[in-house]
Amino acid sequence: MSTRSEPAWVRHALWWHVYPLGFSGADTSGRSRAKAGGFGQLIDWLDYAVRLGVSGIQLGPIFAAATHGYDTIDYFRVDQRLGDFEPFLAAAHDHGLRVMLDGVFNHVSPRFPAFAEVLAHGRAAPQADWFRLSWTDGAEPEYITFEGHRELVALNHANPAVLDYVSEVMTHWLARGIDGWRLDAAYAVPREFWRQVIDRVRAKYPDAYLYGEVIHGDYATIAAESGMDSVTQYELWKAIWSSLNDRNFFELAWALKRHNEYLNEFVPFTFVGNHDVTRIASKLADERHLAHALVIMFTTGGTPAVYYGDSQAFRGIKEDRVGGDDAIRPAFPATPADLASYGWPTYRLHQNLIGLRRRNSWLHNARTEIIELTNQRLCYDATDGTHRIRVLLNVADTTTPAPPGKVLAGADTDLVPAHGWVITTG
Repeated sequence: MSTRSEPAWVRHALWWHVYPLGFSGADTSGRSRAKAGGFGQLIDWLDYAVRLGVSGIQLGPIFAAATHGYDTIDYFRVDQRLGDFEPFLAAAHDHGLRVMLDGVFNHVSPRFPAFAEVLAHGRAAPQADWFRLSWTDGAEPEYITFEGHRELVALNHANPAVLDYVSEVMTHWLARGIDGWRLDAAYAVPREFWRQVIDRVRAKYPDAYLYGEVIHGDYATIAAESGMDSVTQYELWKAIWSSLNDRNFFELAWALKRHNEYLNEFVPFTFVGNHDVTRIASKLADERHLAHALVIMFTTGGTPAVYYGDSQAFRGIKEDRVGGDDAIRPAFPATPADLASYGWPTYRLHQNLIGLRRRNSWLHNARTEIIELTNQRLCYDATDGTHRIRVLLNVADTTTPAPPGKVLAGADTDLVPAHGWVITTG
């Protein structure tokens, strides 16, 4: 079992991850502030989420921002393009769904009031020390950005006032009724800063779930030193699609071994898609392996999230250019009835696997034991020491014998077909 504590309810948590500005058709270029479908539209999708089987909604940025939401102007005001948040929050809770917000606390928009004062008044600005600035006489200051983006001004996390401010924002929205925070670009913020903020937040809201976006590095150490409940498991995400594309399960087996080690320290946040990466249906070279990717995510330890559109096999490629995220953050129709018919088999597959996951909540902490491993065939057990299921993944062009046990999902025959899979009682 994990040696780190997390809120008890997270053991049963599965998230539907939505990027609200894109979902509701808002303009993210900065040219229009007109309200789109907003939270009113998202309310009409809560039944869809419940039927999918998730237990919570993870929202992308909702605060007043200049363009795409990750350039915040006001953390205490919901973006006018989205409308009123309170009815949505109440409706989600009425549906039995928890709500998690995206906290972008590494950087802000140049229009953030404290930085706008810097541009207007220079060194005399009262909050100039909120940012990491260098001055040249007669010119605007140079400032540290987020990964070179001039419209994303990095905060000075060594300033106690910034620590106070971020703590206030997080507790403010928890007091309004949200259930947790995703901490954006957590890897770019000093761990000691997170530790102090999180200690303050937990003192008031011990049941809040707090996880951070971390791409590379020692996940376990980052989680421990920052105090976060979890971090994003990008290693496993990469191994899933890469091993399927290469038909090389040895890469996945190695990632699952490391995943087991992480589970000894904390429960990772798992996914096969999110708002920052090419959609899994586009990433996979063979569309027959989409089910395999989902099976891996839902039968390994972790706190899984399903990115909106992935449950309908949406496609979309992330590009490194202005507007390059638009394809992976698309507008949704007004209601589920307006979705294309060809996506519903993937939705039903998600339902089946999420249902299996929820009936076996011990999978949250499950370790993976490799039973058989070849390039194109992987058989593993997921177990917590008491319960056990067996998974067989076949990406070969030939059939392979099915493992023993009662079939829980997948091929219900003695031979698993080419590019097939099965989950049994083991």
